[in-house]
Amino acid sequence: MVKIKDIELGEFPLLLAPMEDVSDPPFRRLCKLHGADILYSEFISSEGLIRDAIKSRQKLDIFDYERPVGIQIFGGDEEAMALSARIVETVSPDLVDINFGCPVKKVVSKGAGAGVLKDIDLMVRLTEAVVKSTSLPVTVKTRLGWDEAHINIDEVAERLQDVGIAALSIHARTRSQMYKGHSDWSHIARVKNNPRIHIPIFGNGDIDSPEKALEYRNKYGVDGIMIGRAAIGYPWIFKEIKHYFATGELLPPPTIADRVEAVRLHLEGSVEWKGERHGILEMRRHYANYFKGVPNFKEYRKQLVTIDSYEGLQEQLNLIIDSF
Repeated sequence: MVKIKDIELGEFPLLLAPMEDVSDPPFRRLCKLHGADILYSEFISSEGLIRDAIKSRQKLDIFDYERPVGIQIFGGDEEAMALSARIVETVSPDLVDINFGCPVKKVVSKGAGAGVLKDIDLMVRLTEAVVKSTSLPVTVKTRLGWDEAHINIDEVAERLQDVGIAALSIHARTRSQMYKGHSDWSHIARVKNNPRIHIPIFGNGDIDSPEKALEYRNKYGVDGIMIGRAAIGYPWIFKEIKHYFATGELLPPPTIADRVEAVRLHLEGSVEWKGERHGILEMRRHYANYFKGVPNFKEYRKQLVTIDSYEGLQEQLNLIIDSF
C-alpha cells in the first residue's frame, strides 16, 4: 500500500499531473471517474493568492468527489510560500504540492518553478517554509535538474525529504528540455533505489499507453506514475492502464458515444463552474483532443468551436452521435 502520510493510495497509484489551463475541477472529475487515484489542481501563484487575485482564488475550488486532491503552489519567496500554504489550508485539501518543475519562461524568470533548480539551498528553504506553515502533508513535483550538465535530483530528493516532504514526483527531463526530447527515467530509478529515501517516488514523463506504464513500473521500480499530457482529451488512460495491469489485456478504444459522453460531462462541469459564456469558451481548446483520430471530423469540430450556446452544443453533440 502506497501512502502519503495517512492518505492511502492503493498498491500502485496513478496520479493526474497538475497542468495549467487543463487540471480544473471539470477535467479532474472526468479523470477521477476513469480511475485517477489522486488529483492535483492547476498550479497557483503564491503571490496571486496573497494579492487575492480572482483567478488564483478560483483555482482553490475543490469538491469532495475529487478526494484525495492536492493544491499546487509555486513561488520564489519563503514568506509568500508559507502564507499561501496557510491560505490553501483553509479550503481543506488533502495535501499541498510545491511546483519546482514548471519550465515556462514567465515562471522561471521570477525565480520559481524549475528556476529554483539552479539554487538547491533556496529550494530547501522554500520547502521548509511550507512544511512548517501547514499541518497538511507537503509534496513536491520537480525535474531532474536545470540541464544535462546539472542533474541534481539525487541531492534534491535527500534534502527535501530531510525537511519533511511526504512524497516526490519527478518529471524525467531537465528544464532545458522543456517537453522535448526523450525522458530519462534511469535518474528516477536511482533516487528510488537510494537507501536513504523512504518517501514515495512517483515518475512522470512520456507515459502514453498501458504497455509503457507497465514497462516503466517494472523497469524503474517507482511507487506510482503521474500522467499529464496523455490524459488531455483522453481520461480513459487511467482505466486502461489499471485494466492492463490486472489482466494483461487492452481495453477497446473509446467509441464516439464514449467521447461524446465525456465531452458532455466536461462541458456541463465547465458551465456550472465558470458560467455559460466562459465555460463554453474554455471548452473550445478541448474538442480537438477528445475527437483526435476520428476521420472526417473537421467540419464537426469547426461547429463545436463556433457555437456559443449550451443548447446548440448539445444539439451538435447529438448530431455527431447520429453521424458516426
